[in-house]
Amino acid sequence: MLNLSKNISDRIPVQAPVDAKKRVFVGMSGGVDSSVSAYLLKEQGYDVTGVFIKVWQPDSTDCGWKDERRDAMRVAAVLDIPFITLDFSEQYKREVVDYMINEYRVGRTPNPDVMCNRHVKFGSFLKYTLAEGVDYVATGHYAQNIWNKKTNLFEMKEGIDANKDQSYFLWTLTQEDLKHVLFPIGHLEKSEVRRIAEKAGLPVFDKKDSQGVCFIGHLDMKEFLKEHIETHTGNVLDTDGNVIGTHEGAILYTIGERHGFTFNTKTIENEPHFITAKDIEKNTITVAAKSHFENDSNLARTNVAVTSVSCSQNIDEYLNTKISARIRYRQEKQSCIISKNNEQRKEIHSHKGQYIVTFDTPQKGIAEGQSVVLYDGDTCLGGGILNFI
Repeated sequence: MLNLSKNISDRIPVQAPVDAKKRVFVGMSGGVDSSVSAYLLKEQGYDVTGVFIKVWQPDSTDCGWKDERRDAMRVAAVLDIPFITLDFSEQYKREVVDYMINEYRVGRTPNPDVMCNRHVKFGSFLKYTLAEGVDYVATGHYAQNIWNKKTNLFEMKEGIDANKDQSYFLWTLTQEDLKHVLFPIGHLEKSEVRRIAEKAGLPVFDKKDSQGVCFIGHLDMKEFLKEHIETHTGNVLDTDGNVIGTHEGAILYTIGERHGFTFNTKTIENEPHFITAKDIEKNTITVAAKSHFENDSNLARTNVAVTSVSCSQNIDEYLNTKISARIRYRQEKQSCIISKNNEQRKEIHSHKGQYIVTFDTPQKGIAEGQSVVLYDGDTCLGGGILNFI
């Protein structure tokens, strides 16, 4: 059953110096991507163990983690590999959930998937793996970790499937991380992953992709936040400061959002409105009609500061040269330059951010707390947290 195709393993790029007897812990979520990852690694001759990671989940959410673990166990049985469960509930609650709540509380827009990757999948899980004397962790992410013989460095490349590429969520990985990480399906299209799973007899070959927050799944973010942060009804303002509606609490919204608030008169609803600003202290949000939002240059930003920077490449080698960046998942990469604060004009110089990103095209609908991820072509250089200047 496991002899699916002689060519599949041959097409896997060198993600690390390969030794077929190396041990790998594969994070198996019960989905098709991680299941095929485990399958491909076993086909290559690695000593594979499947690992299900249990994390904290809200009482109000029917997450079905036991069902997910059961699916992962079924796949491990088909592959005839060992299977273990690790409980990282405390780490997830502290580093992902509490972080997310605290960021929303002060009016920022965090990315919990990035923090989950940093602190759980490639934090606690990787640390445990290495402590056990295991050589690699592997996940079902659509990204590629390629060894560059010329530079003697690992380069994290975008996944081949542009619709599934997840490099945006992996910007915190360093060279030290990457030398212990494998992404077995990053060179494949999603459709091929499903074909491999079906031909290999994996019972999850037609299982739907999970959606929502990392590990937790679908989550009504506003309802979740209201369970943890006290909120009050506030005013919706137009760009002239006039009260035109109400909202449920300023902390619940993010810049660029267009849902969840109401207007005092029906006529305003004839055109979509987008949030352009929010004031946590005054508990107000400011909105603009779509035509205004798209055409008013004052609502866009050319320069942003980037803090908490983490890079797998030496970012200083790219200072003041054309690279590109994403400020949201699946956004088309935006041409930009990155520079140090002391190389910027005076009004930018005052910010304490580690780097400044200057976009060729002003960016709309961006919020503090988002991830800014930097690229040189299809290579993810690293990234950081967005701050306004």
